[in-house]
Amino acid sequence: MKYEQQFTLLTFYKFVDVKNPEAECLDHLRFTKDIGMKGRVYIGTEWISSTVTGSQGQIQAYKLYLQDHPLWKDIEDIDAKSSLVDGHQFPRMQVKVRDEIVALGAKYSAKEIDSAGNRMQIDEFKDLLDNGNIDDYIVLDMRNNHEYQLWHFKNAIPADTLSFRELEDKIEQYKKEFGDKKVISYCTGGIRCEKSTVMMQKAGLKNTYQLDGGVVKYINTYNDGNWKGSLYVFDDRVSQIVWDENTHSVIWECIYSAKKTDNCENCRLSSCNARIIADREEYLKHAGFCSQQCADNWLETLVIRTDLSMDNMKYKEKRGVIKRYPELKDNIEIELRMHLEKQLKWVDFNHKVSQKEDFIMD
Repeated sequence: MKYEQQFTLLTFYKFVDVKNPEAECLDHLRFTKDIGMKGRVYIGTEWISSTVTGSQGQIQAYKLYLQDHPLWKDIEDIDAKSSLVDGHQFPRMQVKVRDEIVALGAKYSAKEIDSAGNRMQIDEFKDLLDNGNIDDYIVLDMRNNHEYQLWHFKNAIPADTLSFRELEDKIEQYKKEFGDKKVISYCTGGIRCEKSTVMMQKAGLKNTYQLDGGVVKYINTYNDGNWKGSLYVFDDRVSQIVWDENTHSVIWECIYSAKKTDNCENCRLSSCNARIIADREEYLKHAGFCSQQCADNWLETLVIRTDLSMDNMKYKEKRGVIKRYPELKDNIEIELRMHLEKQLKWVDFNHKVSQKEDFIMD
C-alpha cells in the first residue's frame, strides 16, 4: 500500500529588530534547504516573513529551529494559520533580504508595532459580523482594490488603494469619511495591518483596530460564510477555496464572459503576467492573454510562456533554434504567428489593454 505523506503550508511573520539580515538569510537558507523545505522567506531589519511547505517531519524540524533561535522564537499563530496541502506549493526554497516587510514607505520598530496594539480577536470579530451593530464600525480591507473586488468579508469596504504605498495619502480622506466610528482593518495574514495601524494612529486615527491573525486565521477557525469568495494566496495554488459547498460563495465573473468563477490564472504574456479571474475554458479559448493589447504584443515580440496544457507549440525551444540557426528565423517566426493567429481568429477580448496590477506579498 502506497503511503501518502501529509504536507503543511506554514505562513507566519514576526516584527523584530534584526541587526544583520544578510547573515540571518544565509543561516535560514542553509537550514531550510538542508531539510528539504520549499517556499519563500524574507528577512529585513524590522521583521521576518515566511511562507513554506514541508512534510510533517520537515515542518516540525523547522518549528524547533525557529523556537531555538533568539530572534524567531515565540511566533504567534504559527499553528492557527497553517493548513494542509497536497505537496510542495513552491518550486524551490528562497530566502532573501527585503528592506521593508511590506512596501508602505515607512519603517517601524518592533516596539512601535507592539505599542499600537488594538488587536481584535477573531471570535469578537465574528460576533460583530453575526450579531453586532455593524453601522457603528468601519470594516476596512487593507489589501489592494483588485483583491477586494475578488473576495472580502461581508460589510467590508476597500481601502481604495492600488498599492500599499498609497495608504498615507488616503488617511485624511478616511478621517473625513469615518468620523468617530471604530475602524477594524484586515488583510490576508495580518502584516499590512500591523504597519497600517501604526501609521493611522500616528496620523490621528486613534480609534483603529486590526483583525488578529488576518483572514487566514479566521477562515482556518470558522466555516460561517462571512468571507465572500476565495482567497488570494502567495504560492503556486494562486487562490484557495474557502469553506465548503454550504458556505462558499462565488462573487466574481470571468474577465472574458459573464460566467461566475473562482479560477485564477496569469496572463500568458511574460511582460504582463497579470493575475486574472478567468473560467478555464475561456482562458484556453483566449490563448491565455488578458487583453487584445497582450495578444498584439505577442505577435510583435513572440515572447510567451510555453504551456503544453494549452497547445503543443514549444515556444522556448523554437526561440532557442533561432539563436543557434539565425538563417531559420524568418520561417520559424512565420510558423509561430500563423499558429497563434489561427487560435485567435474568432476571439474577441473584453479588455483592450493589459490588466496588470501590483500585488503585494502579505
